[in-house]
Amino acid sequence: MTKSNLPLTRRRMISSLAALSGAAALPMPAWATGNMGRHGGAAVGKGIHELSGAKIDLHIADGSFATGGRSGHAIAVNGTVPGPLIRLNEGEDVTLSVHNMLDVDSSVHWHGLLLPFQFDGVPGISFPGIKPGARFDVPLTPRQSGTYWWHSHSGLQEQVGHYGPLIIDPAGPDPVKYDREHVILLSEFTPMHPHAIMKKLKVAEGYFSMQKTSASDDYPLSAEQRRMWGRMRMMPTDIADVSAPTYTYLINGHGPEDGLELPYRPGERVRLRIINGSAMTFFNVRLPGLPMTVVQADGENVQPVAVDELQIGVAETYDVIVTPNEAGAFAIAAESMDRSGMAQASLTSQPGRKAAFPALRDPPLLSMVDMGHGGMDHGGGGTEPAEPMDHSKMDHAAMGHAMPADTPAGGHDMTAMDMSGGMDMRDTSLLPASVKTGPGIDMVAMNPQDRTGYPGLGLDDVPHRVLNYRLLKSLEMDHHKRAPDREMELHLTGNMERYMWSFDGKKFSAVGDEPIRFGHNERVRVKLVNDTMMAHPIHLHGMFFELVNGQGHHQPKKHTVIVQPGSSATFDVTTDEPGDWAFHCHLLYHMHAGMMQTVSVAFPEGPA
Repeated sequence: MTKSNLPLTRRRMISSLAALSGAAALPMPAWATGNMGRHGGAAVGKGIHELSGAKIDLHIADGSFATGGRSGHAIAVNGTVPGPLIRLNEGEDVTLSVHNMLDVDSSVHWHGLLLPFQFDGVPGISFPGIKPGARFDVPLTPRQSGTYWWHSHSGLQEQVGHYGPLIIDPAGPDPVKYDREHVILLSEFTPMHPHAIMKKLKVAEGYFSMQKTSASDDYPLSAEQRRMWGRMRMMPTDIADVSAPTYTYLINGHGPEDGLELPYRPGERVRLRIINGSAMTFFNVRLPGLPMTVVQADGENVQPVAVDELQIGVAETYDVIVTPNEAGAFAIAAESMDRSGMAQASLTSQPGRKAAFPALRDPPLLSMVDMGHGGMDHGGGGTEPAEPMDHSKMDHAAMGHAMPADTPAGGHDMTAMDMSGGMDMRDTSLLPASVKTGPGIDMVAMNPQDRTGYPGLGLDDVPHRVLNYRLLKSLEMDHHKRAPDREMELHLTGNMERYMWSFDGKKFSAVGDEPIRFGHNERVRVKLVNDTMMAHPIHLHGMFFELVNGQGHHQPKKHTVIVQPGSSATFDVTTDEPGDWAFHCHLLYHMHAGMMQTVSVAFPEGPA
């Protein structure tokens, strides 16, 4: 690893950006003249309008949002929720000017974009934030193409509407052929203030799941299974921290009652750019009667995969092609993973013609596999490793990782099993020494398996084709792939009852934390072990990684990976983007509670 000069560079960069973000107050655009402060404002619009050109201005302001008879505070960008579609061209210069009209700091993170770290938009890591009344300019020459999105990285503003789509058209021919496109931006709306949601989660983690108690009683659980769930103070239907009816699920800012229509002509190849811009919701997306062909994942082209349904984690994007050959209307049904609600739109050949939407399916159940006992229950799907991990190359010292000396071969202490029928779900002797144990950890996965072949909770027994990560293959072969220089292991940890979330048992702090350090242009294999019973979408800023999914030189590149409950996932990353980058769970309240770290990539060594 090369010695990093990053701390000095970062201090100098943050200092200069602080001066820029403190620029003089700016005049308010005409559409925002109804701004009445933090908890008021003019009614904001719905839907997506497009911005392009060499100079793009984004104005962040308070407003009021309403759908389905519910209304509440919103943070709108250019007067709408979602904010505008930013459309760029690969290789063409653009300046993105962000104007903060709020009375609190704000920011914009350009999710999935490759750009210098000081413009990545994460307060406290890569820049100081944008002060009220100030402007922040981002000069950009896109060196990629595909479907991406943008959102606030300040506090909990993303939950309130501060997000929008971003598309970069390729400089050359697009390998994906299509006649028409529609952006499908999935999100949620709630009139409840996000800090009130966070407070309720901290006081009682199951607060928003109480409506599921009766649902769990409908399933044929044995007395011992009920006792087991009782000992863990959980329900087998405890899938999502926040769900309907707290949330109304949206497509492009429209709730189900808004009747959003998206047009097509029979025979067209329609490209749906699906973006999960929600705060907390995994969606299962299908168009009943209309197959989808997946052609892009997280902005990167993949070999076409025909499916009938896919699960999209928070912050992921998938581009799919559908070809409706007949006139009519097809339901775009985005059902929340816990099946408490659905975002809806009609793909229709005739204005006013609405699709018939499927009923919500029964909630899925968590299982032994989700508890991290993958080797004991092979019904969980995808439990065979995508590629064996070479533990002889694991750099535990670099990350402070060391397995306890008395850990048996294979890494699992079977004495953690209480043979009277109970299980010690908190046997911290199974964890490497670098994991900080204590009240922040209430579960340890005993036998976490690679589950990249798992389609997502509730989708392993549906009677149709469902996407999983092992079906993804990059469109182009990587002929220059290097073997990893070293390997590391990170644990996703938490205490669900106390609503504490972390990496390696350590809650994020912008001050005093030792970052995860990489040398410039290192090749590192990172294994993520999920010691919790929730799926976590883990996002790395500034770089793409290659998902280790058994596809060899066709490993797909992604910026976000779902790590299934009680399981592991592995990726390779070439750390060729110097600077300080955020690395976090993209469930907003998990990140806010501490499930985040800073990744520092050294700058290349220059002349002495």
